[in-house]
Amino acid sequence: MDCYTANWNPLGDSAFYRKYELYSMDWDLKEELRDCLVAAAPYGGPLVSLLRKPWRKEKAASVTAVLEIYSASACLWPWKSGPVVSLGWSAEEELLCVQEDGGVLVYGLHGDFRRHFSMGNEVLQNRVLDARIFHTEFGSGVAILTGAHRFTLSANVSDLKLRRMPEVPGLQGAPTCWTALCQDRVAHILLAVGPDLYLLDQSACSAVTPFGLAPGVSSFLQMAVSFTYRHLALFTDTGYIWMGTASLKEKLCEFNCNIRAPRSRWCSRPRSKERAVVVAWERRLMVGVMRPRASSILGGLFVLDEDSYLVPELDGVRIFSRSTHEFLHEVPVASEEIFKIASMAPGALLLEAQKEYEKESQKADEYLREIQELGQLTQAVQQCIEAAGHEHRPDMQKSLLRAASFGKCFLDRFPPDSFVRMCQDLRVLNAIRDYHIGIPLTYSQYKQLTIQVLLDRLVLRRLYPLAIQICEYLRLPEVQGVSRILAHGPVQQKDVSDEDVARAINQKLGDTPGVSYSDIAARAYGCGRTELAIKLLEYEPRSGEQVPLLLKMKRSKLALSKAIESGDTDLVFTVLLHLKNELNRGDFFMTLRNQPMALSLYRQRIEGRVAALQTAADAFYKAKNEFAAKATEDQMRLLRLQRRLEDELGGRFLDLSLHDTVTTLILGGHNKRAEQLARDFRIPDKRLWWLKLTALADLEDWEELEKFSKSKKSPIGYLPFVEICMKQHNKYEAKKYASRVGPEQKVKALLLVGDVAQAADVAIEHRNEAELSLVLSHCTGATDGATADKIQRARAQAQKK
Repeated sequence: MDCYTANWNPLGDSAFYRKYELYSMDWDLKEELRDCLVAAAPYGGPLVSLLRKPWRKEKAASVTAVLEIYSASACLWPWKSGPVVSLGWSAEEELLCVQEDGGVLVYGLHGDFRRHFSMGNEVLQNRVLDARIFHTEFGSGVAILTGAHRFTLSANVSDLKLRRMPEVPGLQGAPTCWTALCQDRVAHILLAVGPDLYLLDQSACSAVTPFGLAPGVSSFLQMAVSFTYRHLALFTDTGYIWMGTASLKEKLCEFNCNIRAPRSRWCSRPRSKERAVVVAWERRLMVGVMRPRASSILGGLFVLDEDSYLVPELDGVRIFSRSTHEFLHEVPVASEEIFKIASMAPGALLLEAQKEYEKESQKADEYLREIQELGQLTQAVQQCIEAAGHEHRPDMQKSLLRAASFGKCFLDRFPPDSFVRMCQDLRVLNAIRDYHIGIPLTYSQYKQLTIQVLLDRLVLRRLYPLAIQICEYLRLPEVQGVSRILAHGPVQQKDVSDEDVARAINQKLGDTPGVSYSDIAARAYGCGRTELAIKLLEYEPRSGEQVPLLLKMKRSKLALSKAIESGDTDLVFTVLLHLKNELNRGDFFMTLRNQPMALSLYRQRIEGRVAALQTAADAFYKAKNEFAAKATEDQMRLLRLQRRLEDELGGRFLDLSLHDTVTTLILGGHNKRAEQLARDFRIPDKRLWWLKLTALADLEDWEELEKFSKSKKSPIGYLPFVEICMKQHNKYEAKKYASRVGPEQKVKALLLVGDVAQAADVAIEHRNEAELSLVLSHCTGATDGATADKIQRARAQAQKK
């Protein structure tokens, strides 16, 4: 065990840090990392570098920049856009490239262009001096420092809302350092100008002072925010590091690191037990454990390659160099208790007992009895299980799990869930940590990320077989498993033919129980690949799942064929109703003629309803309810008539009311049929005239309306003609009927068409006070003054008499 702890570095008396190699990097870097723009995604994500030397003034303009994305294997392509100021990864592992003109280009993991957005006209005019990619609970954000020394940010690039931050008073040059923070669900900017710190929010610029900061600071040179954005580290020109909460209201520690020229990349992170900061300079890396209200730090030194890049993680720091990819973190509590020298922890004793048992030594019994006498066997098993999760080497994982399994044999009621779950988790982690996969998640990161997000990331890398194997191994539900993977994966590949993608998916899935091809097809349709969706539906055995999606894709005729093949009459009727609403009458009946079964079912449906209505009518007669019986018989007559109208005229008539049927006939120009229908069902003349008047006006068939008005004396008068014409904003036609309105409604009709003067003459002639008052209310002082005087004189003369 003492050999195992050789790479442990003690920090004080209660913490150890260790650095171990994740991968030996086999990449083909053309330049030093320090000469490139570099960005790495958290949670074991990829690393990208962009050669920026071509944009330096001393380089020729003809040199092509190269954008390189690496994991365990490399992919690179030439950069063809403008100068890049900053690179960063979103929470969805999309690469954000902030250009000098304020444009942000978004790329996928494989270099596929996703989208572009701009940070606004002000940024475009003043150019970008510096930029930060940051993460909040809402998503990934971008903060910009412009050439005018103003800040613009968006807290969520997926829902772009630009915020122009307040101006810093007296700021004449770029700040010495700055960063983006997230406090109380709001993004802020913290910047340093010499010895002063300013916090910018949406409405104000506030000067702030870190709590407990020692005097004598003349400038802040660097600042770094923790992985969770809750803590902050500040480096001053005096070599001091202040660390506290991001609000600057609480100090955790302040110490002198005796460094004057640190590396520009800083990382800090919080810990539940203790908090630490990591500082890199030259070929050295220092880890410091800070305790609240402490005045000093107990530091540990690690050797770095000269050309290294640090990536903060949830529980440590990843370190990239030209030859290695390493991980630095605090030794977890369970591992420390088991493996530290001379440990008497229950887990340490159980591990020794298991090793002795394999040697067939009696010492195994002695260790085991010692644990049992202390009543710590359950604790020992739990320690070994927990420690196994935090080990990177599979041989150590197996050793600890064997010890846990050994200890379980001597416990009566130890729940197996934690042991089984840890075995499953470690098998998944070891699979994705493989060199050819290149996702070095720790157990803590894996639990924080969740299995669903991990599967999404495997799909982004097009590692479908591995993702499917993990789903099958963990026995995930369909919505989380295979169907979800394929729906988010192969269907989005635009460089493969639809037929090949559909065939590949079918070869992977076959007839696996619980797999829904319709769900995958729906995802393909959502990605704009309709033909692929149709081909995928060919593998869907359930017609009830095929037909709704085909209707949604407006492939109604194909949906009808599938419904007929299924033999499900309800499904056929559903498609028929959809077709009636979608197609014109000619196309609808032409479609039915090409599908004899559908036409037969369509007709049988009507006869079935008529038969049911006949049964109801007979029952009403037996109950001596003649009104209900007559009404039912009328409904039967109407249904038969509507079916005949659909057969002869096309269009939709079935299930319309009697009035709507008459209106539909009039709108279709079948006036004689409408009149015959009214006679057959004894529709009163007044109601028929209203129906025809409204329908002809909706059609704006003014010539037919005039003929209709002259066909015979109107049973509803002619004021409704005036009102309907004015409702259609046709005063010319309305005036034709105003002259035909009877004396009792003449004034109202004239006022409707705007003839106030003539309305006044009619009202004076009638000597009707109500009509005079109505006309007077329509008079305006500017245009109808003479008319109003005329009415007043008529009133005065009437009063004299």
